[in-house]
Amino acid sequence: MENTISHIGVILTDQFALMSLASATEPLRAANLLSGKELYKITFIAATGTNVTSSLGLMTNAVPLADAGYDYDLVLVAAAGNPLQYENKPLNRYLCALASKHVKLGGISGGPILLARAGLLKNKRFTVHWEHYDALQEIDPTYLMERNLFVIDQGRYTCAGGVAPIDMMNAIITNDHGEALAKGVNDWFINTSIRQASDPQRLGLVEKYAIHHPALLSAIELMQNHLSDPLSSNQIASLSNIGERQLSRLFQRYLGKKINQFYAEMRLEHAHHLVKQTSLPIVEIAIASGYESAAYFSQKFKTHYGYSPTSFRKNHVT
Repeated sequence: MENTISHIGVILTDQFALMSLASATEPLRAANLLSGKELYKITFIAATGTNVTSSLGLMTNAVPLADAGYDYDLVLVAAAGNPLQYENKPLNRYLCALASKHVKLGGISGGPILLARAGLLKNKRFTVHWEHYDALQEIDPTYLMERNLFVIDQGRYTCAGGVAPIDMMNAIITNDHGEALAKGVNDWFINTSIRQASDPQRLGLVEKYAIHHPALLSAIELMQNHLSDPLSSNQIASLSNIGERQLSRLFQRYLGKKINQFYAEMRLEHAHHLVKQTSLPIVEIAIASGYESAAYFSQKFKTHYGYSPTSFRKNHVT
């Protein structure tokens, strides 16, 4: 863990996720309250203007970016919406200036994406919300991403968003002021289960699909790991140590779908995320989703969703 943190700047972009912001800042407020001291000073910074609107429409007054200065131990970026398409050159310049002054940087919700796009996570381990993981990996496979709740590495504090910032703040408070205060903060918020950084972001396959058959779980995991290079149903069955016909019966019984139908829908869902979140050419998205032909991919996409990937991208409002 890094040196003690006391002054934290939080940069808010329009439509920032209110839950993520509260999860990051309320534990710090509670630490101040329980200790009877201002252990943490928080300054809110507006990415544009002075009024920032949250995901729920609540408006927050914040310090303009131009007046924010650099006197911070840590600056977190709180973003939502579609961070892969968010453009703000003054914000990028400010973040780079903070980095040059050796200010620790972090991101919650979509914030890590903005740090990555500003070139501030190169050769550093970091995490992002699971929804953005695959899209960012397609854009730059060299990123050192991890599917963790949070990652603290080389002056970078990144968090998946949602309620995961509570866990990252727990780690920060423990490092700064000891485990007793961190436990007190968690008790204050009736948070009896403190998660580790390496805990998963999503429900496991057992919880998601309500299945327990090991071969079926193995098959679904294989599909998840082979979206761009699809396996045949025979290969999936063989690698899952089960006969193809038996595996087919399991898919019908527990999931109500044929193997290939389930697999195709998984690949199209992956493609839908890429079309929505990135500016990758449709042909590259097709290849990343296991289709050799962009035309065939577009046909399947339209059949499944009712609109083509091109029209969805054109009409989708981020």
